Amino acid sequence: MARHAKVQTFYASKEWVSFRLGLIAERGNRCERCKQIISRPIDVIGHHKIELTPENVKDVIISLNPELVELICFDCHQKEHNRFGYQTEKKVYIVYGPPLSGKTSFVQSQMRRGDIVIDMDRLYEAITMLPAFDKPDNLLGNVRGIYNLLLDNIKTRYGKWNNAWIIGTYPDKYKREKLAEDLGAELIFCEVSKDECLRRLSLDEDRKYRQDEWCGYVNKWFEHYIA
Repeated sequence: MARHAKVQTFYASKEWVSFRLGLIAERGNRCERCKQIISRPIDVIGHHKIELTPENVKDVIISLNPELVELICFDCHQKEHNRFGYQTEKKVYIVYGPPLSGKTSFVQSQMRRGDIVIDMDRLYEAITMLPAFDKPDNLLGNVRGIYNLLLDNIKTRYGKWNNAWIIGTYPDKYKREKLAEDLGAELIFCEVSKDECLRRLSLDEDRKYRQDEWCGYVNKWFEHYIA
């Protein structure tokens, strides 16, 4: 996909050119990934660890932050972006645990732009415009249909996504292990005690009018969980 015009303009700017040359002068012309010497400075690529977008390109804490820029060679840069014969195997992760265990926060901290994330709560949001915790029962069939279609895309590795993250509670050991086997996925458990989940619930402003409902969800998960 071509870069947005604002990002292209940034990479052609005097500020970026000067910044990149300063990094090369400071660190040298060795690729920070594969450690190979890059003979010409013009071939040293300044790779942003946080991908630049029209929304963040003017934020110098991201775009001109030495800690967020690597100096790498052309081949390593192609591998990073899965380009031109360097496509790597797509990885799939199932992130599971009780309600309020931090599954979404974990995925947000680990995922990269271009990954695909499947979360029933977010799917409800997408088709209802309601908060993630407000899930009308009459729409469950519609949401499950979308959910299963996306799972099929992951199973067949259909599409151009990088890695995939499936978020769910999955208390039943057989069902989650069967899903992991079907998708070729790695299981990641967000281990949190029942007391901690209930403590987080008591502090959650968004769910303050649904405390009993969500307390029931938490209790039900711990009653049915099989390690």
